[in-house]
Amino acid sequence: MKVLPISLVVMSLMVTGAFAQTNINLGTADQAALMGGSGITNVNAQTYIIGDVGSFPTCTVTGLTQSQVKGRLYTSCSPDTAQAQKDLTVAYNQAAGAPCETDLTGKDLGGMTLGPGVYCFSSSAGLTGTLTLDAQGNPNSQWIFQIGSSLTTATNSDVAMVLGQPPLPWSKGLRGCNVYWQVGSSATIGSGSTFVGKILALTSITLNGGVLRGKALASNGAVTMSAQETVDGPPCGKPPVAD
Repeated sequence: MKVLPISLVVMSLMVTGAFAQTNINLGTADQAALMGGSGITNVNAQTYIIGDVGSFPTCTVTGLTQSQVKGRLYTSCSPDTAQAQKDLTVAYNQAAGAPCETDLTGKDLGGMTLGPGVYCFSSSAGLTGTLTLDAQGNPNSQWIFQIGSSLTTATNSDVAMVLGQPPLPWSKGLRGCNVYWQVGSSATIGSGSTFVGKILALTSITLNGGVLRGKALASNGAVTMSAQETVDGPPCGKPPVAD
């Protein structure tokens, strides 16, 4: 008679564990779509950013005007960007500290379909083609990618979200609010790519022309946009901002 209740308790614990998440708190850095450590550079007048843009401690922003930014554009040093960098460090360490669940070292992400979880690469990670992130019907699904060194995507590579519900309840999912890319050195997103998630790079981030549904946040290096880029990165605590 006691077997059934015990079994139910065990099953309940398994379900809870399957949906356990790591707390990653960007703090004030969540306001930023682009954050650099040694400056931000853009070369295309058609680039458009939704979310704040700034850099610290090197505070230069080159090639962007306020008309291209739906948010605050910090063109000089500010206590806001200084605090955002501090908060970014906290979030980076939280993402890096999540226990790895699946080791993908040496594998290309292209062609994979991945459910929620923590995926790690001991060195570099690459994406050629399409990576599909399947939320499995859970609106709170979270993905953390821990990358020891660099992240590189090939030309015309995509990250696709499978949410399984009408768009309205999943607005945060569509903007990659629960997708974290913790990069131990630098990230380079290839031209024509549609990338999803928050890139937390220890060094630099290069966006070579495409769409980023998320954030490009660099701790020490620069954020560089070498061609026309659209970054949809408003604060995840608020509704999406219309273009």
